[in-house]
Amino acid sequence: MTVSTTYRTCPRSGLQFEDQAEKLIKANAFTAIVALLVGGILALGVVLTRWPAVHLLAADTFYMVLTAHGLDMLIYWMIFFEVAVMYFAASTLLRCRIATPKIAWLGYWLMLIGAVVNNIAVFQGESSVMMTSYVPMMAHWSFYLGLVVFAVGALIACAVFFGTLVVAKREKTYEGSIPLVTFGAMTAAIIAVFTLLSGAIILVPTLFLSWGLVQNVDPLAYRVIWWALGHSSQQINVATHISIWYAVAAIVLGAKPMSERVSRGAFLLYILFLQLASAHHILADPGVSTEWKIVNTSYFMYFAVLASMIHALSVPGAMEVAQRAKGFNKGLFEWLRKAPWGNPVFSSIFISLVGFGFLGGITGVMMGTEQLNLLIHNTIYVPGHFHATVVIGTTMTFMGLTYFLVPVLFRREIINPGLARLQPFLFGFAMYAFTIVMMGAGTLGVSRRHWDMAFNGNALAYEWPGAAYLMMGLVGITGVIAIIGGAVFIYLVVGSLLWGKRLDGGKVSNTFTFLNRAAPSAPLQTYGSAGFVAPGTFVLTMIFLLTFILYYFVNWKYLGQLWGLS
Repeated sequence: MTVSTTYRTCPRSGLQFEDQAEKLIKANAFTAIVALLVGGILALGVVLTRWPAVHLLAADTFYMVLTAHGLDMLIYWMIFFEVAVMYFAASTLLRCRIATPKIAWLGYWLMLIGAVVNNIAVFQGESSVMMTSYVPMMAHWSFYLGLVVFAVGALIACAVFFGTLVVAKREKTYEGSIPLVTFGAMTAAIIAVFTLLSGAIILVPTLFLSWGLVQNVDPLAYRVIWWALGHSSQQINVATHISIWYAVAAIVLGAKPMSERVSRGAFLLYILFLQLASAHHILADPGVSTEWKIVNTSYFMYFAVLASMIHALSVPGAMEVAQRAKGFNKGLFEWLRKAPWGNPVFSSIFISLVGFGFLGGITGVMMGTEQLNLLIHNTIYVPGHFHATVVIGTTMTFMGLTYFLVPVLFRREIINPGLARLQPFLFGFAMYAFTIVMMGAGTLGVSRRHWDMAFNGNALAYEWPGAAYLMMGLVGITGVIAIIGGAVFIYLVVGSLLWGKRLDGGKVSNTFTFLNRAAPSAPLQTYGSAGFVAPGTFVLTMIFLLTFILYYFVNWKYLGQLWGLS
């Protein structure tokens, strides 16, 4: 079927943007940046309140701000950007028109309306239930309605993504299998459908409960199903940001996967097992059986960890192979020293990759062990961990891709390139320190959500060691520095869109250019017989494994001392 549309070929990247898809990608990406701005402003209130020496906000205001911060950062910033990535991976990478653009716009407007309604509900002060929003702690009905409307819009976006894959297949816009990046985006979309339907299963009856149409929602069933939404939304993030890692490695370094078949297999493991690992959030819940906890957080989770380990070897390995092919062969790490650290697209991604693995990955597996979970459950260690995965892992990756999209998609030159080179290091290393001190305070037992760690004025006020106050003070300082790094990013992006030099949009055509099958990389052609093609990555991986083992041992020893079993 022939559909009237146009395709723009970007002169800087060679990418081909279909007209409607380009508008949808821009709208979703820009809305995501607005959500990041709102969430970042709110983060300042959270950080300055948890900093004991400042303690900025009153209790009611703090819980309202914390609720809005969590929703805007974890839901709206992430999912709007992920929808943009899905349309990019389906339409731009496969060089085809987007399926049902009018329905895609309907999905966008539903997501936007849902996000606005949900935010208004929170800022009216009657819905300070935080991210978990467990029943019977009820929010205003518009809180749930906003989430449900947003979820419907996101489901429509997933359907349009799958429809676009069908369009590309039927109209034969590409040869061979879909590219690995598109495959990763498809993984994210499949997990998103599971996640959003889980949300509907539990949020719709809760909405009816808030209207008085339903008399009861079982709290245990709510908690179990809610986490199929709450944690699986992070798996959408993981699949998406790993897809972007592969994309940026190809864009910046010309890297190709060491073994595309193995990388695709790792994505499949995410679909099969990653959602089940969400059970680790209720390991301390007395309502679910020990057998259920062990199965979901041991065997299934380890398959998901195996997938992440494969990507952790494959992505930097592909970068190393590409760098060595350019002649950077001296020693184990010349390829890394000579990497384009001055390019914020690359530096954002590499800082994200290392931080996600060492800080987010290792601590996540530790938390997912039933016995060790007792050490840190409901302490501030938990947000320390998920800031390492969500902020260092996903947000930094999205920031890196945005630096690429501003000139390619929005056709604007990045303003202040010197500041742009500095921003990933400022934000990334501040977040490294922020997550480490949060986890340190959590190890000392500082509570996760409470407005005032000292319980001042209460009969049972707790005397914390000085180290706990020191850690929380550092949480405040590093958090403020990270927020400054985030503000610099917003300034660079918004400033570039407003004042950046206009760039040539490139040639516009009525037809797409056929996408030929990608030539396999040399390591792929000789896989299993090419020898040690990425020795530097192998050493880094061994360091990672040793760190993993040491950290695991230390925590078991700590637990043994806690129980007097050592």
